[in-house]
Amino acid sequence: MIGSVRGTVVERSLSGEVLVEVGGIGYRVFVPISAIPALEPGTNVFLFTHQHVRDDALILFGFPTRDERETFEALITASGVGPKLALAILSVHAPPSLRRCLAEDDLDSLVAVPGVGKRTAQRLLVDLKARLVVPDLDLTAVPGSSSPNARAEVRDALVGLGYANDEVREVFGQIGEEGTVEELLREALRLLAVRT
Repeated sequence: MIGSVRGTVVERSLSGEVLVEVGGIGYRVFVPISAIPALEPGTNVFLFTHQHVRDDALILFGFPTRDERETFEALITASGVGPKLALAILSVHAPPSLRRCLAEDDLDSLVAVPGVGKRTAQRLLVDLKARLVVPDLDLTAVPGSSSPNARAEVRDALVGLGYANDEVREVFGQIGEEGTVEELLREALRLLAVRT
């Protein structure tokens, strides 16, 4: 099994395919669309790969990071997710973003992936939580927020106060992205009070 390729990018396409020359042999590798801009022809590249075997073909999928490859391999074990859909998901959501979607049960973000409908997204939430490590800390933090763990702490506090996950998730879509734990908790409680 081919686990990685290191070589020179010969060509790339907007559909997510690159041709990487390794020792005089060109390998066609499918990569997430988000990786294409960095893979300019003539540049040296190292990709972690997954070799997918079908009855009629051997297909290489490549990823700039090990985390992306591991996430891809977890995705294709989920019910109803083939390599093309897994690659589409990674083209829209980097692994940290996907884990955040799972932690927050964010169906809307999953449905934003071409080929993923609401029913598929619901199945993915269930299947992937068992296959991907979805820690509670740092997932709800937004880059640039003044306190990276503030949102995670607020969520834990709301759950501790007896609010259901659905209520917490809904309020998280409305509270600000920045602030201290106290400020965000006060805002969340105010919004929850208005709903009841």
